Amino acid sequence: MSAVERDPEGSDEVVDESAGEAAGEPDDAAWAEVTPDAARRLLVAAVDAFAERGYHATTTRDIAGRAGMSPAALYIHYKTKEELLHRISRIGHDRALKIMRDAADSGGTAAERLDRAVRSFVGWHALRHTTARVVQYELDALGPEHRAEIIELRRGTDAAVREMISDGVRDGEFEVPDIPGTTLAVISLCIDVARWFKVGGTRTPEEIGALYAGLVLRMVGAGEKWADVRPGSA
Repeated sequence: MSAVERDPEGSDEVVDESAGEAAGEPDDAAWAEVTPDAARRLLVAAVDAFAERGYHATTTRDIAGRAGMSPAALYIHYKTKEELLHRISRIGHDRALKIMRDAADSGGTAAERLDRAVRSFVGWHALRHTTARVVQYELDALGPEHRAEIIELRRGTDAAVREMISDGVRDGEFEVPDIPGTTLAVISLCIDVARWFKVGGTRTPEEIGALYAGLVLRMVGAGEKWADVRPGSA
């Protein structure tokens, strides 16, 4: 269903009222901070296009068409295609970092915190798989300044996981001879969910989060001990 909407800048544009939902994902309050509404529709359309076609194969015309707008309307809100990718990447990485930092700061044992972190991080990458594919796998398409900014956020996520693993080693909960390597393995395992997750599969995001949390705890040498004390265990 389409309607003609008056753009804040004064131009008429054709708006597809069904636009705004990335493929397979819920209509996203996740992008509520992006205003005005036309800028948000363009951003969600870009997520969908980048995830389906890749950044380099996507044109600004593709994005505008998915949003139900004219190509000229895109440039009212975003100067370049790369600016759109940067906005998507910044919001996604801010959320990823918040998930890890909230878990790292949540209290309890290292195993409890790592369990929460993996469940939440994996759950987000499954539930928001379309967004997460763009956020995690299109980093190299960013310009040098924007790429450096995003890499710094990724370092923060890395530091949060490393902190939880280090705490577990210090407290005798974990047996990890290579903390940096294990940190990389944990993060890689979690983000790869976005690459293969499909809505309507055999497992929900929550079930995958629980599965991966168990795998990670075994990876750090806490699997058997954690199985005896985790919530809901017999």
